[in-house]
Amino acid sequence: MEPSVVGLFLLAGLASLFMAWVIGAGSSGATPFAPAVGANAISTMQAAFVVGLFGFAGAVVQGANVSEAVGRGLIGGGSLPAVGVIIVLFIGAGLMAIGIKTGYPIATAFTVTGSVIGVGLALGGTPVWPKYIQISTVWVLTPIVGGGIAYSIATVLPRADVPERYSIPLLAGVVGAVLANVEFAYLGPGKTAGSLTGLVQRTVDLGGVAITLTISLFVAGGIAAVVAWDIRRDMSAGLRHVLLALGSLVAFSAGGSQVGLAVGPLLPLLDDVGMIPVIAVLFGGGLGILAGSWTAAPRMIKSLAQDYSSLGPRRSIAALVPSFLIAQVAVLLGVPVSFNEIVVSAIIGSGAAVGGSEAVSARKIGVTLCAWVCSFGIAFVLGYGTALFL
Repeated sequence: MEPSVVGLFLLAGLASLFMAWVIGAGSSGATPFAPAVGANAISTMQAAFVVGLFGFAGAVVQGANVSEAVGRGLIGGGSLPAVGVIIVLFIGAGLMAIGIKTGYPIATAFTVTGSVIGVGLALGGTPVWPKYIQISTVWVLTPIVGGGIAYSIATVLPRADVPERYSIPLLAGVVGAVLANVEFAYLGPGKTAGSLTGLVQRTVDLGGVAITLTISLFVAGGIAAVVAWDIRRDMSAGLRHVLLALGSLVAFSAGGSQVGLAVGPLLPLLDDVGMIPVIAVLFGGGLGILAGSWTAAPRMIKSLAQDYSSLGPRRSIAALVPSFLIAQVAVLLGVPVSFNEIVVSAIIGSGAAVGGSEAVSARKIGVTLCAWVCSFGIAFVLGYGTALFL
């Protein structure tokens, strides 16, 4: 192997680590626990510590799908060379760093996707329209679906005719049923990705939709029973435990989704370098996210928790449930999605249920929406122009 190829790969690897650090400091590290911090269920520093651990775990065991989509699914007719990968990562990380510095959540998925497409097209690649349609559909529906579900849950939880000793365990059971069918690395046959329901089916040598449904209901019922017992024992403590558990699941999902934005562009280079397994790249990206969460996430956590909405534990639960569900759908589809968009939309929806427009900062929301819309376009133009120039 030529030294120049190795040198470019190492430089691209450093750029990937920097991108992972920025993701941990921003979207992945801040958004999952922002509702919990806003509800005073956990301190900012404690949230940064916990989200780093779960983000790392999610990156390692769930990061393959989105990484593959970002690395090989956005441009047809070839893959990005090392120089193109370096351009992509530095553009994405640079725009994210600006967002962290200013306190506004730049959408990581928008910047990385825009720069990958821009660089790829400038270097002679062809558009992959079916993937673009899938990604844009998820991006457009995320605030509508996430905010709508959060609003609906937040309006139901305080109602006297819907006792929380029933409604909160029911929500926890729904999350548990989804979790039982989420794919994790090494749970499938031959150490491939697989779900808990699939593992149980292979263990008992039974299959079919009925068995999957039975296992899912069993997991959901068990989790709901534990949550119901905890809430009956102490309502305040039970709500706090549910909120922290949901924040941990969202942080795990964030790691599984966001690591692909940092290490996905590296995947085409692995064919040139040789014997470097994908799991090793995911592990390195997870470490970068962990470091970013521990060292720089508190600023963004505070911004999201205090500036967007003042939420109690019930509204925070309402925000985190759709955040987890949407994140897992995106991971399953292999769609790079912005966790800023997911969680901020849910926070806005749940906050609006509290007191309408007075519950959220209109100016902050407007600036954030502008940042989301502009980030893709700016990243695309920078990527396309830089690749042509170089």
